Amino acid sequence: MTELYIDADACPVRDEAYTVALRLGVAVHIVSNGARGLRIPEHPLLHRVIVTEGADVADDWIVERVTARDVCVTQDIPLAARCLEKGAAALNSKGRPWTTDNIGGALAGRAVAEHLRSTGDRTGGPAAMTQADRSRFLSTLDTMLQAAQRGPAPKMRIPPGGF
Repeated sequence: MTELYIDADACPVRDEAYTVALRLGVAVHIVSNGARGLRIPEHPLLHRVIVTEGADVADDWIVERVTARDVCVTQDIPLAARCLEKGAAALNSKGRPWTTDNIGGALAGRAVAEHLRSTGDRTGGPAAMTQADRSRFLSTLDTMLQAAQRGPAPKMRIPPGGF
């Protein structure tokens, strides 16, 4: 049975994810360290998971449970890579899939940005979330969940020309 895992502490599209998952009858695990209060609607398919605080505790909880029939929503590139290693599908909050084709470059870019920050350089943050991002997220999540329900998570490829 397909399940959706949400790395929830910094996820701006939780409500959108609930809508898609509930329409498809998919159980959702909303994983948080509990530092921020998350409003989660009452529904038998929505499961709040509060882990202890600490580096990668929420990530470890997700990776221990995710399977090749599941999907993970995360901005965390190393978590996405770990989910892909287990055969699961993953996407970020702007609806861009993490794939075996793009995760290596994303990890390398993250390492460079961390190095620059450690030297005092400002690397800037992500662009603001737009309505187009939310629409892309809804569409991509719907596609990924339906594909996962049919079988193991697909190896998503970036279309020619990108997104």
